[in-house]
Amino acid sequence: MSTYAPRLKAKYAKEVAPALQKQFNYTSNMQVPRLVKISLNQGLGDAVGDKKIVDAAVIDMTTISGQKAVPTVSKKDISNFKLRKGMPIGARVTLRGDKMYEFLDRLIAVALPRTRDFRGVQAKGFDGRGNFTFGVKEQIIFPEIDIDKVSKIRGMDITFVTTAKTDAEAKALLTEFGMPFSDKADKK
Repeated sequence: MSTYAPRLKAKYAKEVAPALQKQFNYTSNMQVPRLVKISLNQGLGDAVGDKKIVDAAVIDMTTISGQKAVPTVSKKDISNFKLRKGMPIGARVTLRGDKMYEFLDRLIAVALPRTRDFRGVQAKGFDGRGNFTFGVKEQIIFPEIDIDKVSKIRGMDITFVTTAKTDAEAKALLTEFGMPFSDKADKK
């Protein structure tokens, strides 16, 4: 009986973890940083006027991630934006385990290369604690999305949460997975 394991999960065990252990001189393989979760978030400012926008975003996010997305709601009233507490204003989904590795594989191998004028992901989205966030301008770079059914092109934020202690460790982890970082940000 063979059990299925995502390609990048197997790659982490065979290639990524040993390479990082050698690069950073870890004494234990439990010190090697690993990917904990990937969070996808889509903020929809114009959803205040039309509730169907949030429903469409939830469907798109569910299709992209392979896991049910949930609408996010506002936490407080903001009269300038005609926003009331509890109104849906976005969609989000958090991926862990096999679905996380599957999404990462599709993101690196298929979606990012389909981005218009793609020259790599800028490495300025690290937060100092080993987490990395970057934005995607169009949800149509994912092949699961049918362009004909999209009412409006929207972007999303993708956050990688790792167990790395520093940004250098997190960047090395994501680079080993194949994340195409642009060299432009490194030269500064």
